[in-house]
Amino acid sequence: MKMTHRGCARIGVRAVVAGALLMSAVASAAAQNEGTTIRFKGGIGVIPVSAGVVDNGTATGATTAAPVASDVTRNIVRGVQPAGQIWVIDDLDAKVRANGRITVEGKGLILGGGNNAGRAAGQSVFATLICQATPPFTESSTNLAGVLLPTNGDFKIDDQLQPPPPAICASPMLLIRNAAVNPVTGNVWFAVGIFRPDND
Repeated sequence: MKMTHRGCARIGVRAVVAGALLMSAVASAAAQNEGTTIRFKGGIGVIPVSAGVVDNGTATGATTAAPVASDVTRNIVRGVQPAGQIWVIDDLDAKVRANGRITVEGKGLILGGGNNAGRAAGQSVFATLICQATPPFTESSTNLAGVLLPTNGDFKIDDQLQPPPPAICASPMLLIRNAAVNPVTGNVWFAVGIFRPDND
C-alpha cells in the first residue's frame, strides 16, 4: 500500500492528540488522588477560659461555684490546653490532601491581651489535625519546630502531617499551636480552623 505524506501527517496528528488525551486523563486521576479531602476556612482565636463562676452582680462576689469560688473551666480542645493569654486571628485557609499534605495560610494571628497585645511576640507555630471527636485522640502534626510568626501574625505552613491522618476523618479539628513546649501544659493552642464540609 502506498502511503502519502499527507496520510502520515494525519496519523501523526492523531497519535499526538491521543497521547495528549491519555496524559490528561492520567494527570486528572492523579489530581483526584491528591485532591482536597478536608478544608478549613476562617479561624477562631483562643480565649483561655471557656466558663467561670456565676457572678452575683457585684464586683467581687459569686453566687455559685464548684468547688471553689475562683474555679474556672479551661478552654481545652480535644486534650490540648489553651494558651494562657487571649489570641485573635483575622483569617485562616487550610487544605488537607488525601496523602496527608497540608497547606495553611494564616493572617493576623496576634495576642489579644497583655503587654504585647496587637502583635505576635516571637512565637513559632505548627498545625495539628485531630479526627476523633472523643478520646483517645490522635494528633497528626506538621514539623513541631513550627514557622516563625512575624509581628503582624501572618504565616504559611506547607508540610506533611505525621502520623498521616486516617483515610476517613470523622470529626476534623485543626489547631494552630505554639511550638514552644510549656512544661505543664505542653504545646498549647492559639487558634482553631473553621471546618467547611462542602470544601467551599
